[in-house]
Amino acid sequence: MERHPQSSILHPRRIVVRGTNWLGDAVMTTSALLRLREKFADAHVALLCPEKLRDLWVGHPTVNETIPFTPGESVFSIGKKLRAGKFEVALVLPNSSRSAIETRLAGIPQRIGYARPGRNFFLTQTVAPRPEAVKMRKRSVSEIKRRTGVSPVSKVISEKTETGSMPVLQTTAHQIHEYLHLVAALGANPELLPPQLFVTPDEIEAARKKFGLENISQPVLGLNPGAEYGPAKRWPVERFAAAVREIQKRTNCVWLIFGGKNDAPTANQIASQLPSARSHFLNLSGQTSLRELMALLKLSRVLLTNDSGPMHVAAALGTPVVVPFGSTSPELTGPGLPGDPGHRLLKSDAPCAPCFRRECPIDFRCMNDIGVERVVEAVLGVIKT
Repeated sequence: MERHPQSSILHPRRIVVRGTNWLGDAVMTTSALLRLREKFADAHVALLCPEKLRDLWVGHPTVNETIPFTPGESVFSIGKKLRAGKFEVALVLPNSSRSAIETRLAGIPQRIGYARPGRNFFLTQTVAPRPEAVKMRKRSVSEIKRRTGVSPVSKVISEKTETGSMPVLQTTAHQIHEYLHLVAALGANPELLPPQLFVTPDEIEAARKKFGLENISQPVLGLNPGAEYGPAKRWPVERFAAAVREIQKRTNCVWLIFGGKNDAPTANQIASQLPSARSHFLNLSGQTSLRELMALLKLSRVLLTNDSGPMHVAAALGTPVVVPFGSTSPELTGPGLPGDPGHRLLKSDAPCAPCFRRECPIDFRCMNDIGVERVVEAVLGVIKT
């Protein structure tokens, strides 16, 4: 049951937003935060977020301050931080029980979030799920095998399985709408806005100088071959390397290879298969701060990437992305606005995709069916536009 807020929620002076925990999700919330700022132009808006994401919000017009927390920090510690802010309203974007408990421990009078089992007691206003919302259902191994014919089944079982398939997804199914629906509970406009991030010209120039890009006249392209969630989201390394070589040959570009410290082995493997001249690529995996990554993504003509946090960051900075999609759904969590023609989102016809699994239990056909030439032509098509 939805519990309605008190009248003081209509004109809050101090609002705290409990942000999401992952980079890509955080970028997708910027549409809702822009609408929140539009509604409450004079309010002080604080964002509670993981320390690793704090720099994402530097200079962002929607946020007056960030309140970071560290891995392992207790709900009591976070509640104490929030209590000091004397907030009137808390908007809880994640669906976890913990995120609702944090705001309850802070004693914030109005606490709004989606209704979910185990947390409704800690909220003062629970928001019902949108009718258009689509749950990302992880397919079972047996279903994947039945769909792909790896495990033959009778016609009766096969037909029964098909009735549980993913529905045809509309643009209103995208995750961005979930966050917009929440801010609408505060009276904000739920209409779509593109996710937006910002870097300054000074930051871009500083990144140019730090990484030796000041005097480069060739087109600069970005490559992000990693993805934190798991190997099912990663196009094969050897295909990335082959695509990069072919695009470099056709455009005389300079590739910037991005990634975190955990992506270094993948980046190194690709770099080892490229021409050795520094004029062809820079391997920056594990070497950039978040703000430096943003500046370099803004500098890039296009980003070739897996479905990942940097994919969302690039799109929100206005940089086109080319993305092979396998285990995940661009209709639900694709970059930028749903259906944005500026990006190239490549899928195969694999009947098991999207499966939303971390690892493929069969032959990885969703990614293997996306060929090198298809990716090359997609990147070249973006460059030419």
